[in-house]
Amino acid sequence: MWALADGATPEDVRTAVQRCREGQHLDRHPDPRVVAFYRAITAAYPDRPVGPDTPWEVAPLHAASDHVEMNLNPACEDQVLLDIERLAGENGLMLFDAQDGSVYPPPARLPG
Repeated sequence: MWALADGATPEDVRTAVQRCREGQHLDRHPDPRVVAFYRAITAAYPDRPVGPDTPWEVAPLHAASDHVEMNLNPACEDQVLLDIERLAGENGLMLFDAQDGSVYPPPARLPG
């Protein structure tokens, strides 16, 4: 999940991911969208302590000021993915799929 400026492109996300992989993180206050996402996803699926039914392959989650990296257990339930997508949409976050490098804009909010 990435919190980038409005109008960010998939290439902007890939560049940010590469900087993260190189250990370069922005020195700024955490983006409120990232904080809200992290709190919501870990309230539903705790990453500290990790329980026996955790969806996380790697825990705790890697959280920085502008992103949260989640490595999912391949056997996790589909509901986990649906919750991630919903929370990304609610918080205006872009999704990056590390498996194939795809970038998805924030999912549209469902009419309530």
